[in-house]
Amino acid sequence: MRTFLNSLLVIVLFGLTSFSYKKSLTVTSYAIKPNGYIPVKYTCLGQGASPPLNIANLPAGTRSLAVIVEDADYTRFLDKKYVAPPKPVKKGHHVRKVKAPMAVVKADTCYVNWLTWNIDTGSFIPENYKNDFEGLNTASARGYIGMCASKGAHHIHFKVYALDTKLNLSRNASKADLLKIMEGHILGWGELVALYDKDYR
Repeated sequence: MRTFLNSLLVIVLFGLTSFSYKKSLTVTSYAIKPNGYIPVKYTCLGQGASPPLNIANLPAGTRSLAVIVEDADYTRFLDKKYVAPPKPVKKGHHVRKVKAPMAVVKADTCYVNWLTWNIDTGSFIPENYKNDFEGLNTASARGYIGMCASKGAHHIHFKVYALDTKLNLSRNASKADLLKIMEGHILGWGELVALYDKDYR
């Protein structure tokens, strides 16, 4: 009986979580086709302006929007460097093992191009949008930074979150900080996925 109740509780919690993070928004742009290439204007090779975004199907009770733009293929094209394991240290008759260093810490494999929040709940975010609520991208700068990967075709995700509140968050916030403070406040989300390739014109 206890096993059944525990299983039921897990199912209920999963259902509530799934509902809270339901992918219900429709995110489009007149400047970028879904799975199409991002125009140079919005990359580091052009003006580096953020693209315009249209948001449809906003849930009732939405008080603000947040946006995360990230390159999901960032680490896939990085050169992997080999780190040799350390040699054991001999001390008298005993051999003390030394822990190997971590070559790569995989906390987040995406390159963050933009973090912004407390956007008014209109259904349109204009081109080159700026506000007072923008966090740090992977380049440790505030605001939008145009895509600039050196090789390969990269999938860029323009994610929009509908929230039931406005956020009190530092302008030095990271993606992890934004995701953490949004927990429990996401009414719905959606994304536009597009491609960036520096050799595409």
